[in-house]
Amino acid sequence: MSSSTLTAPDARRGSDYARLSRRVAEAGLFDRRPGRYAVRIALTLGAFLAGWVLVAAVGDSWWQVPLAAVMVVATTQVAFLGHDAGHRQMFRRRGPSEAAGLVAGNLAVGLSYGWWVDKHNRHHANPNHADEDPDVGAGALVWTYEQALATRGLSRWMARRQAWLFFPMLLLEGLALHVASVRALTGREPDGRWRVPMRHRAVEALLLAAHGVGYVGLLLAVMSPGRALVFAAVHQGLWGLYMGCAFAPNHKGMPMPTADDRLDYLRKQVLTARNVRGGRLVDLALGGLNYQIEHHLFPNLPRANLRRARPLVRAYCAEQGIPYAETGLVESYRQGLAHLHDVGRPLRAG
Repeated sequence: MSSSTLTAPDARRGSDYARLSRRVAEAGLFDRRPGRYAVRIALTLGAFLAGWVLVAAVGDSWWQVPLAAVMVVATTQVAFLGHDAGHRQMFRRRGPSEAAGLVAGNLAVGLSYGWWVDKHNRHHANPNHADEDPDVGAGALVWTYEQALATRGLSRWMARRQAWLFFPMLLLEGLALHVASVRALTGREPDGRWRVPMRHRAVEALLLAAHGVGYVGLLLAVMSPGRALVFAAVHQGLWGLYMGCAFAPNHKGMPMPTADDRLDYLRKQVLTARNVRGGRLVDLALGGLNYQIEHHLFPNLPRANLRRARPLVRAYCAEQGIPYAETGLVESYRQGLAHLHDVGRPLRAG
């Protein structure tokens, strides 16, 4: 989408979001859902712990391989709880939210909660902005022509073919998240300052270490080193794939604003996000992230209320003449892959 398409008219733009927010508030959608979350937390953590008990019970058997795939689902659902905690969808107060996030992220999944919150907040502040959003910064994948042209060597070879490599590369995403978590906890700037700000660095390090020791220790205690390695490879590889597939439909292939685009908060969040249609199964599988527009507009809205907010937001966007992107899951991947393929076009042409 061009810069001229993204630029919003000046008239009344400052009050548009406030009017929508009032409608959502009048519908009672900002109210927390403690009972709903208590059930969700109990069922999710119960399934997660039951899965590990089953791993211990199965023992040294190749049946651990399909069980590793089952544990991918349980692990990702726990990660979704950490996401909700990071946005204070569960509790209004910081303390309980951080406690839930640290348990779900550091202890259960092996993902630094503090690092993720810092990174994710920057994404929410400037979604799909190549200079401000860490999710579309140049890395293993490139998201703009400028990033593609700046690649060299192996990175350039990959950028040419990145649409084809996208899903295979997601198999390494789980490992990348663990490595990034450790680096965030230990990394310092040249002047000695911590590279990533964290409120509970020592606690995070302790819980992350407990996760690593518990994970490796359990696998080696119940199965041979070879089977333990296969289990870990399947579990971590498919977990990265699942996480990537859950987050990729949200913004990939959507407009990427620049510093020249004059967007208010409402338009910045709606124009860069994409919803994914589906029923309750899609809601569960994607952790509510399929309502990405509503989530970006109101990050602390409880997950169960996102579905109810959708018709209000969609109707309001129609009133304001703001495009509201919504598609099926497969089509969302097609659009994202098409964007990746197009970004690599100058390299293939050269």
